Amino acid sequence: MDISTGTRASDAERDQVVRLLGRHMADGRIDLAEYDQRVARVYGTATRDDLQMVLSDLPKLSKESAAQPNPRPRIPVWQRIEGGSWLGVSILVLVIWAAISIGVGEFTYPWPVWVIGPWGAVLAFRMLTGWETGRGGKRAG
Repeated sequence: MDISTGTRASDAERDQVVRLLGRHMADGRIDLAEYDQRVARVYGTATRDDLQMVLSDLPKLSKESAAQPNPRPRIPVWQRIEGGSWLGVSILVLVIWAAISIGVGEFTYPWPVWVIGPWGAVLAFRMLTGWETGRGGKRAG
């Protein structure tokens, strides 16, 4: 963190120091009680020198540890596209079936189940088992 000495600290700089303290706590360098004490000191500081003193006994964090890993979506994008297509087609065939039933004046044979059911079962199987993703039943998390 680039902190020059002798000038007043901004709220953004205080927030950045608090985030750094949180990472140090998550890494196990400080405990919750010490974190609370240091955060109170951070928000009570007026100068950048005081902010530097809060971090003085802690090691500098590397850029790799600063980067937060991007959480992978639970469902891959291609499965979300297939699921959206299935939902769209399901609604379409239900609307067609409803229009035919209204036109005839009574419920007709529920043929949309033969479109919605098998396709939905295959999509559910592939999503739950991880088949075709190379995960072998492991969930992304």
